[in-house]
Amino acid sequence: MLVVNPKNCGRLTRSYVFFILCAAAFVSGANLRLFDSLLPSVAESFQIPVTKAAIAVTAFTFAYSLFQMVHGPLGDRLGKLRVIKTATLMTSLLSIGSSFASSLEMLILTRFLMGVSAAGIVPLTLAWIGDHSTYENRQAILGRYVGFLLLGQVMGPVLGGVLSDVLSWREVFYLLAGIFAVVGVSLLWGSRTTDLGSLPPKQLRGNMLADYGAIFKDRWSRTVLAAVFLEGVLIFGALTFIGTFLKNRFGLSFTLTGFLMAFYGLGGVLYSLLVKVLLVKLNQRGFVKASGLMLILCFSVLPHLPLWQIVIPVLMGIGFGFYLFHNTLQTKATEMYPNARGTAIAVFALSLFLGQAVGVALCTLAVSLIGYASVFTFVGLSLFLVTFWFAAKIRT
Repeated sequence: MLVVNPKNCGRLTRSYVFFILCAAAFVSGANLRLFDSLLPSVAESFQIPVTKAAIAVTAFTFAYSLFQMVHGPLGDRLGKLRVIKTATLMTSLLSIGSSFASSLEMLILTRFLMGVSAAGIVPLTLAWIGDHSTYENRQAILGRYVGFLLLGQVMGPVLGGVLSDVLSWREVFYLLAGIFAVVGVSLLWGSRTTDLGSLPPKQLRGNMLADYGAIFKDRWSRTVLAAVFLEGVLIFGALTFIGTFLKNRFGLSFTLTGFLMAFYGLGGVLYSLLVKVLLVKLNQRGFVKASGLMLILCFSVLPHLPLWQIVIPVLMGIGFGFYLFHNTLQTKATEMYPNARGTAIAVFALSLFLGQAVGVALCTLAVSLIGYASVFTFVGLSLFLVTFWFAAKIRT
C-alpha cells in the first residue's frame, strides 16, 4: 500500500488537477475544430447549404472570444478552478443539447452557448497555472499545457472526419459530452478536499473595473497586450491564406491541403515537448529572438518552394517559431496583474482574438492588391521586427 506523506498531499493534488486540466485542454482544442469536419453531415441532415450550416461555427467562435472577458473576472472572484469545473460540466450539457437540436436555429443557439461555457476553460487554466507555479518553472509548465491544447486542435478535424463516417453528427456530440463530463467530474473529485481553487479575501473584494483600469494603466501590461495583438494580426492573418496559396500553387486537393496545414499545429506540439530543454539553453529574450529569426526565414521561403513536400518542415517551423514567441508572451501575461490574474489573461486573450480578426481583414485586402508572395514576405519581416522590439523591452 502506498503511504503518502501529508506534507506532499498538496503537491500530489496539484499534479492530479494539472493532468485533468491538460485533458480539458485537449478536448477544448478538439471542440474548437471538430465541427469543421461535421459541417457536410449537418448540412445534409437539415437539407441546407454548407455555407448556411457554417453559421454555427461563427456563433461558437464569437461567443468563445467575447465571453472570456466575463469568465476572467468571475474566476478571480469565485475561484478559478470552481469556474473551470462549472464551465466544463456546462459544456457537456450543452453538447447534449446540440445533439438534440431539431433545427439549424436551435443548433446555432446551443453552439453559441457552448462557446460561452467553453470560454471559461483555457484562459482560466493559464491563470490557475500562474497562481500555482513559480515564475522560473512557469514557461515550461505553460508550454506543456499548450501542447495538449494544440494536439486537440490538430486532432479535432481528423477525429470529426473519421467519426462522421461511422457515427451521425448527433452521436459525435454525445461522445464529446461524455468526455467533457468525465473531465468535469474528475476535477470535482480531485479538488473536493483541497483549497487549490480558493481566493484570498483581497481578490474577493476587488472591483472588476478597477482591475481592468489597473491593467491598462500599467506600461508593461500595455507592451505585452500590444505585442500579442500584433502577433495575432500577422500570424493568423497569414495563416488564413496559406492553405489557399498552397492549393493554387501546387494544384493540391482540399484533403491534402488540410493535411499540410496540420503540420503548423504539430510544430507547436514539438515546441511543447522541447520547451524544458530549450529553457536551459536560452533565456526568454533568446526565445523571442529565435522566434523572429525562424519566422522571417520560413515566411520568406514559403512563396518560392519548388515542391509541396518541402512545405511540411516550413509549416512546422512557423508553428514552432510562433510558440517560441507566444508561450513567452503567455508567461509574461500571467505576471501582468497577479492580484486579478484571470482578468489579465482574459484581456490578453481578447487582444489576440482582436488581432486575428484585424489580421484576416487586412490580409484579405493585401492579397488582392499585392499577391501572396509579397504578403508572406511582409509578414515575416514584420514578425522579425515585432519580436526584436519585444525582446528589447522584455523583463527577465
